Amino acid sequence: MKGIKITFLGTGTSQGVPVIACKCAVCTSEDKRDIRTRTSILVETERTSLVIDTGPDFRQQCLREKLSKLDAVLFTHEHKDHIAGLDEVRAFNFINKMVMPVYATAQVYKALQREFAYIFSDDKYPGIPQIEVIEFDKEKFMIGDINVQPINVKHYMMPVKAFRINDFAYVTDANLIEDAEREKLKNLDVLVLNSLRREPHISHFTFAEAIQVVKELAPKKAYFTHISHQLGLHEAVNKELPDNIELAFDGLQLVI
Repeated sequence: MKGIKITFLGTGTSQGVPVIACKCAVCTSEDKRDIRTRTSILVETERTSLVIDTGPDFRQQCLREKLSKLDAVLFTHEHKDHIAGLDEVRAFNFINKMVMPVYATAQVYKALQREFAYIFSDDKYPGIPQIEVIEFDKEKFMIGDINVQPINVKHYMMPVKAFRINDFAYVTDANLIEDAEREKLKNLDVLVLNSLRREPHISHFTFAEAIQVVKELAPKKAYFTHISHQLGLHEAVNKELPDNIELAFDGLQLVI
């Protein structure tokens, strides 16, 4: 495998799609592309594999993709739909006989200590996840042979990290990217960007806003993720998009 391989583990918003008890056209769709687990991606090279975010569906996603090796977890921010599945790294602790490196900002680290207190307790219960938290902020860093450039975006008032890896960038849970950070998103082959719904939202790009961001950043190709059932059916919405933009879906794979 040359370059990097991206697998969309999940492309849904915090509730997932279908939404519990919802009978709308999207939530009752028979198109598999309309079934969206919580947002996450797998990034792989010949040597290294990492996931960005471990939401509540992380176990299901790993089983679906038959994931047997994982070298690191990288977090964008601390919301529950992005960290809730961290406990599942226990399987990789056992199978791969390793402590899982977890890359997090100080803000996310604090949330992990709160949400997963048992992992960090001095009195460690047998079988708990074995992790090593590695803090990062603005500077580039390496995970195996993967060069990661953090990019600062805003999720309403919450700082969130986007990431650039070579000429691929991943921006989820954002509705503001300052000009200095946008410069880090220029000259991309592929941009992945959140596009929640059509109506205005306090902390996510809308469909129209996401299209405008793509026009301004001008990547060769863009994929939308973190999609709610309110956006519409995958097939219908895809037809509305410019030629260089598509909706991502769970299981979609790209080689860049």
